[in-house]
Amino acid sequence: MTTTQRGVDVALAYLRDHADEHLRGLDDFLRIPSISADPERDADCRRAAQWVAEQLTAAGAEHAALHETIGHPIVTADWLHAGPDKPTVLVYAHYDVQPTDPLEEWVRPPFEPRYENDIVYARGSGDDKSQLYMHIKAAGAWIRGAGGCPVNLRFFFEGDEELDSRPTDQFIAEHPELLRADFCVVSDSDMQDDNGTPAITYGLRGINYWDVKVSGPMQDLHSGQFGGGVDNPANVLVNLLASLVDADGRVTVPGFYDRVRDLTDADRAAYAAQPFDPGDWARRIGVSGPKEGERGYTLLERMSGRPTFDINGLYGGFSGDGSKTIIPAWAAAKISCRLVPDQDHHQIAAAMEEHLRRIAPPTVKVTVTTIQGGNPLITPLDHPALKRAAAALVKAFGKAPLYHRTGGSIPVAAAMDQVLGLKSVMVGFASPNGNFHSPNEWMPLANYRGGMDALVYLWDEFGSLTPGELRRA
Repeated sequence: MTTTQRGVDVALAYLRDHADEHLRGLDDFLRIPSISADPERDADCRRAAQWVAEQLTAAGAEHAALHETIGHPIVTADWLHAGPDKPTVLVYAHYDVQPTDPLEEWVRPPFEPRYENDIVYARGSGDDKSQLYMHIKAAGAWIRGAGGCPVNLRFFFEGDEELDSRPTDQFIAEHPELLRADFCVVSDSDMQDDNGTPAITYGLRGINYWDVKVSGPMQDLHSGQFGGGVDNPANVLVNLLASLVDADGRVTVPGFYDRVRDLTDADRAAYAAQPFDPGDWARRIGVSGPKEGERGYTLLERMSGRPTFDINGLYGGFSGDGSKTIIPAWAAAKISCRLVPDQDHHQIAAAMEEHLRRIAPPTVKVTVTTIQGGNPLITPLDHPALKRAAAALVKAFGKAPLYHRTGGSIPVAAAMDQVLGLKSVMVGFASPNGNFHSPNEWMPLANYRGGMDALVYLWDEFGSLTPGELRRA
């Protein structure tokens, strides 16, 4: 038996020996109502951050600290004793959770973990407390159990992922020394299916989110007296929004596609390898079938490999019971675009604002406010880290992972790429149907246990690479 294999076996045995203790710790973590969007839970978010820092120290990490931000505290720590010839890996996850509404749909209160059929139900069980916790315990299995880890580790855990990217963006820009590494592992994603098939996410879409307001007369007007003479802001708004997508599903903003990186043959092969039934997909979400989309791309490709435009909400005017015949003084909408490599959210934001102002009639005022922005991210499929991650997942779950790009956005990962030059891979263990932002969020304990094993194997696999191999662009 090699020295490396002995270390793996000892670390895995440590997880087995401390399994009950670790599960009690997970319960403690899940009981903290760290809802970042609720100001009344600010103290709970801070309590969660402090709890994480204490757990990192108990696992053998050093320099655990809370850092104040414009939002909730960021937690960092490190263990840098593998040696300068070994790679340094940054681990990212988040301790904040989504709001719990509607509460009446929860079988048990969302912060009282419920165990049933080897599944844990609680807010944060999949997104993302369990995954953060698994990283701490896997690191502790190496440091406390095996006497040291095959790689140097840095930890970067935030409390604003579900709310606002600005605190982490600012922290990354101001504290690069705390995040200096050769590669980043993000665990804020899911498995391929609910049956234990692992997945590696190698691409994320970016995002732009705006509030668009069209203002007209100084106040609501009688539609009988003024109809036909005054531009109706609601009419103008819906016409503007309808014009932003053409009949082929492409966004009409000039320059929107100038930097879009098309799918490679390897990307398309990865999409084709995924088991996917469009009919079953449609039934599960309660629609009659998929929409007609951009020509030349499959449904899966459109949902994560191509940019989008969506109206997220419309408001203004009269919406009460009965009728009120008015020309509203204003109307507004929340709109968003998902972006793909190599689009830049700053350029897209400016292009959208300029386009809307240009095409609006001069009789109204258009205000475009950017609420959120984040760039896309992609790691090449032939990157050595992806191959090592796949080997670790096979060892833990007995199945080869599937590779995919996700339609969602994690702005912090893109910021680390742009500011720190740090590539990332997402290795996640939540179940894809685990009700992440809904009542009765859940995660199979098989994923929790297998995920910790996979992380133990992952650090061993990464330890066989040089820092330069992991830094490869």
